[in-house]
Order: sequence, then structure tokens, then C-alpha cells
Amino acid sequence: MIVRQLIEKIEGEAELDFTFNEGKIEDVRINFGFYRGMEEILVGKDARDALVITPRVCGICNHAHLIAAVRAMENGYENAGMTVELTDKASDIREFTLSCELMQNHMTWFYMTILPRLKKLIGEPSSENYALKASYFSSTITKALSIFAGQWPHSSYAVPGGVTCDPTYVDVMQAENLVDECLRFFEQMVVGMPMEKYLEIDSNSFLYDIDGDLGSVLQLMGMNELADMGQSHDRFIVFGDSVLSKPGKSIGTTVSSVDVRYVEESIQNGTLAKAVNYKQKLYEVGPLARAMVGKESMVKQLHKRYKDSILTRVFARVHEVALLLNHSKELLQNLKLDEPSFTLSGDLKVLDFEGVGVAEAARGSLIHKTTVKEGLIQNYEIIVPTQWNLSHGDDIERGVAIEAMVGSTTTEEASFIFRTFDVCSVCTTQ
Repeated sequence: MIVRQLIEKIEGEAELDFTFNEGKIEDVRINFGFYRGMEEILVGKDARDALVITPRVCGICNHAHLIAAVRAMENGYENAGMTVELTDKASDIREFTLSCELMQNHMTWFYMTILPRLKKLIGEPSSENYALKASYFSSTITKALSIFAGQWPHSSYAVPGGVTCDPTYVDVMQAENLVDECLRFFEQMVVGMPMEKYLEIDSNSFLYDIDGDLGSVLQLMGMNELADMGQSHDRFIVFGDSVLSKPGKSIGTTVSSVDVRYVEESIQNGTLAKAVNYKQKLYEVGPLARAMVGKESMVKQLHKRYKDSILTRVFARVHEVALLLNHSKELLQNLKLDEPSFTLSGDLKVLDFEGVGVAEAARGSLIHKTTVKEGLIQNYEIIVPTQWNLSHGDDIERGVAIEAMVGSTTTEEASFIFRTFDVCSVCTTQ
């Protein structure tokens, strides 16, 4: 029996075709039906137009697209024989703004998708206004981002050689206050304890001491026998270099190096989304992947018990907010305002180059590849995180999310597992 279901309340829409056999899902087809052709739009444009056009790929991860695009240009300049050196100031500002975007995404996903959908799945309706909590955190942290980026979404303040802003001490103080506001929200609403106490948790037994909304999710999953659900291939990969993780892949307990040159895309039947693999194998990307490759202790403790289940996946994404809040405070406290924001000549234009830029977006590794001839883009390739997680797979193994959904007894259960990957069909079919 095949059951077709439209999945909404993700970034965009997806259609899932579930194949049932003896009361359990034995296969799933993931179909994305919308396409805008952003890669084609870029062809023939000035190389710098990518800094304005690619942030329009997505209204959630627009800043990650900007960072990947500018890094692709900087990498291309270096490949063409130029030296591109960012000041600590420019590098830290980019990292701060990208961290803000990750945090706003994670909290919006947690409160607008996971909590209400979990309550619905277990038949425990709630009258709590999760949307208010999501908008409070999201609007607060994006205000901090906008102090440096000028606006959000769709900012284009990062340019080859640095950033276009030149913040003052007052700007930094305002950003610090906004980050502190988000930190207090996380302590009071998300985990119900001081951040220091939360980050000192060192075993699974103490995880259930977590209060707040995250504690509620962990307890509800445990009490309703959901904690082990949604396990997949247990393979993870990261290509971006950030405070959360260095590039690498994790299989079991072994972490090894990666090379972006071995990433390959392929066409899939029945969907406008391309699949992507690394050396012909499928890997999960995102916060859980970053935690496993980065050997984040709290997530690894959970993984040791629950593997790559929905409980571990949800926890890893929320836990990343705690790490980024602390890191963001450090970035602001140590920001060198007396350094230049920009190191290249404003009228510099490299006419021929090929470059690759990688950024760790909210949902995982984002890769931009550009080829420029006579100042114009000849080819532009965007490989997004959801392509990794939602591939159909091949004759040897199922895709990551499909493997996680197989074995579920209802479409409601499977679609909840699907949403734990924080799906973005907009980026995937850009």
C-alpha cells in the first residue's frame, strides 16, 4: 500500500510517498516539486553579483549562503595568485553573524516544529504559545546580527577581503546586551538552569535533570518509547571549519579527514532535488554531525546510548545553541575594533578564477563552487545540507532520512522523524 502525504511547516514543502508492508513503512520517496533555477540565474552575471543573489536562495540560511559565496570568491582569488588575508576583526564579525543565524534557526525549529509536533504525535495537546517563544528568541538574536550585517534577511555585507561594517563600542555593547537576553531565555525557558550548570552535565543520567522545554521534550520521548526511533546509517560528515567542528567524517567512533573534491551530485528521478554523496557513500550533516566529528562530550554520551536517533538529533541541535551563545559572547568581548574591516582594494577585480567556499549552515555543510571567465560567472554550483540528508539513496542503501523513517508504523510517526532533520526544500531545489 502506498500513502502520499504533503509535508508542510518545514522550510518550503515536501511530498512523501510511503510504502507500507504488513503494517510498517518499508520505503519512502521524497519529492520536491518547486524549482527557481538560482544557479542558472547567476550564469553571465558579474562575479560579485553572487554576493547579492545567493542570499536570496533562502530566507532562513541567507547569511550562510553569503558567507559560502564570499569564501568561494576569496578562494578563487587565491587560486589566481592573489593573497587574501582577513583581519581578526573581519573574521570574528563574520563568525558572530553566522552564529546568530544558526541560533535563530535552531530555536525557531524547536518551538515551531518539534515541540508542537511531538505533543500532537503523542496525543497531548498544549495551549502554550510556542510561536511567541520562537519569535522572541529569533527576533532578539537577529537584532544582534543586524547591527553588523545592516539587515536580516538577505544581507550582503561580507565582501572579498573583509566586511563593509565598522562597528563602534556602542554597537558591540548593544550586541552584547541582546546576546545576554537570549542567554537568559535559554537558561529560563529552554533548560531551566544556569548555563554553567547545564554545560557541566557529563552523563546520560544527569540529562534528565534538565528542566524547561528541552527537558520536557527529552522526558516525553523517553516516556512514550520514542527515544530510540529514527536511527539511520550512523555516519556523519562536516566540510566547514568552525568553532563547533573541524572538517572530517565520523563512522562509529572513528573520525578521519575529508576533501571537498570528492563530493558528487547526481540527478534523482521523481524529484527536483539532486542527491549528493562523498566517495559514493551517504552521510548525515547538521548539528549532530558537527557534534560527532567535533567530539562534543554531551552529545557523544547520548549517542553512545541512543545512536543517531531522533532524541540525539534533537538534543544536538538545541545543545548547539548553548555552545554558540557562549562563543558569541567571547567573540564580542575580544573584538578588535581598531583593526581594519577590509584589506583589499575597493576597485580590485580578478577576471578569471575558480573557487570553492564552504560554510556550516544551520542544517549542515553548505558548499558553493564558482567558475569565472573575463569577470563573468560561467558556472555556479550550490550544494546544500538537505541534499545529503534527503537523498533517495541507491541500489546498495537507502538515503539517510529514508533509512530513519523505515520501520515506522504510521505516517505521523515517520513525518515527525523527517522533521527532526530540519528540512529545507527551498535551498534544496534552488
